[in-house]
Amino acid sequence: MLKILSSRIVFLVVLVKFGLAKLPHLHVSAQDTLTSAREAVKAVLAPETYSTCSVFLFHDGTISSSSAFMMLRQLRASGGVGMFQVPVHNQELNVSLVQLNRAVADARQLLQVSWCVTVVVVSDDPVFLTAFAEWSLKGRLLVWSTRLLVVTLLPLPELQHLHKTFSMTNSMLLVVDDTISRRCKLYVHVPYSPGEGEVIHLASWTRQRGLCLNTRFPLFPEKFSIFIRRPTLKLVMVGGILNRQVTKDDPEAPGRKRLWFTGLDVTMLEHIATALNMSYTFVTPPDRSLGTLREDGTWSGMVGMVARKEVDLSPQLFGVSVSRAEVVSFTYPIQTFSLRILASRGKAQVDTWGFLLPFDPLVWMAILVSFLATPAAAFIATSWLSAKTTRQNNNTTHIFVFFRVLFQQDISVATVWWWHRIVLAVWILMTLVLTRSYAGNLMALLAVRHIPQPYQSLRDVLDDPSVNMMWEANTKFIKYFRSVESGIFFEVAESEKKGHIIYSVPSQFQNNIDTQVRPGSHVFVAEDALHKIIMNHDFSQKGRCDFYLSRETFLSSKYAMIGQKDSPLIPAWSKRHRQIFESGLKEYWLKIFFRNITACVHAPTRTTITSSIFLNNVLGMFVILVGGEALGLFVLACEIVLARIRPFFNSVE
Repeated sequence: MLKILSSRIVFLVVLVKFGLAKLPHLHVSAQDTLTSAREAVKAVLAPETYSTCSVFLFHDGTISSSSAFMMLRQLRASGGVGMFQVPVHNQELNVSLVQLNRAVADARQLLQVSWCVTVVVVSDDPVFLTAFAEWSLKGRLLVWSTRLLVVTLLPLPELQHLHKTFSMTNSMLLVVDDTISRRCKLYVHVPYSPGEGEVIHLASWTRQRGLCLNTRFPLFPEKFSIFIRRPTLKLVMVGGILNRQVTKDDPEAPGRKRLWFTGLDVTMLEHIATALNMSYTFVTPPDRSLGTLREDGTWSGMVGMVARKEVDLSPQLFGVSVSRAEVVSFTYPIQTFSLRILASRGKAQVDTWGFLLPFDPLVWMAILVSFLATPAAAFIATSWLSAKTTRQNNNTTHIFVFFRVLFQQDISVATVWWWHRIVLAVWILMTLVLTRSYAGNLMALLAVRHIPQPYQSLRDVLDDPSVNMMWEANTKFIKYFRSVESGIFFEVAESEKKGHIIYSVPSQFQNNIDTQVRPGSHVFVAEDALHKIIMNHDFSQKGRCDFYLSRETFLSSKYAMIGQKDSPLIPAWSKRHRQIFESGLKEYWLKIFFRNITACVHAPTRTTITSSIFLNNVLGMFVILVGGEALGLFVLACEIVLARIRPFFNSVE
């Protein structure tokens, strides 16, 4: 309710601005166009059909204000009404165009606060109608959600130059066929019709019979939901891993060959084209990229071709961004993808220090503490007791018994103290469990090979100067990290200046992955869905997982298809696209085209083998052996030196 009231308040402001807020005397002008067609307009804009819509009335000043206000009052539009008068008679054309531009701009503002809008244009002046069509399209007033009803006395041949505007918008043409009997005919222009354009006589209105439909189409028909005449649209696409570029035999094409594509996107395209009753042809951009904003303000790649209206739309997915939305229109975004790092899986390697893996570091610490504490406690207790009893055994011998047990040497215990026997028995039991557990785990671990996966985040890549990055060329992410002034993506931009980044277009992905990423010199940064498809193809060909995905994801973005700015194709395309996802067809086709898409997503990082034990398996133990012997030699040398200099110190004393 608040929205409706605010709309009416704004409408009143517009009326005051154009000098029309003062209510006139309600006398009827006899022969103006609106008077002749008022009842027909009321029948077309029936309150029960469009009760929630706002109504904007544009006229060129040739109709009486009383007729305009009477019609607006009869409509009883609950969404509010507004009237815009732009006189074109008795004043300069430039002045009229300026006023028309202002009126369209104000109507566009009112459009933002309305649930829906129906624009009624009343004029018999071809110049006014042409100017209104031009400025309405530039001012984005005539988007597909806006209904347009043009009321005129002009015959159809004199309106032929407006066929494109009427056919590509949600428009109907109400022609007053007889001003005396007030008989009117309602026409709709067919989009993409050949020649001078096809017009369908949709309905007729007379006083006696009212509004009568002549066809099966309703008022304001959804011309782009199912095309009345099967058109051929021009689509732009690039080949790559997802969609393979091929040539197709076509006798009517130059050289009898036509550019074509096969893949998941084309399968969805065929489904949508069948539902919309359309056919299509393909073109590809010269740089074979998605498209980015150049320094001169123009766009490259597929986005540039759509923005320049060289093609109708692109069935491939594009990341939604503000800069792209200024020049193209996006379908409803169905999917969200994040960037991840694709890197080569290393070969299975032996861990030199694998003999330490059977126990957790805390277990090793507990063993060391027990190894030192238990003999020390036994030594202290034995020394204290030896002061009160007769010493039967050497205390040092009792202490080294614990060491002999740990290293599985034979022991001989002759002691009169039962506490010493109990402690020694518990120590033997503990060392037995430890040694058996260690031996069993060590045998299992000697058969394990570790597969290194070092690049789990963007930070890991930036910290390793030996690896470079590969990014998809001309994407919004390139523009983003080049524009930031701090943070990790600023470091990415700095690495580009140092030559650590290369760029690739979709048609070169497979070759660059084989030559750059597989050897390990580069990692590929792109959407996780693209990575999974790459891994699917590689696994299907080689039967093994040569790549892995990073755990870190970043720069999540929504993805959608693109079309010309404010193109009426976009709402119809979005509707069909959403139906595909909601019905599960996309997932079904995904499993058909990429049967192994999940085979390498969670590939193990370890593998077991059956082979002989090589030197690498036990190299760490030999290192400890050599280190221990070197330490023993050092201690021996120290003892020899001390033995030789000790007599000298004794003689001095």
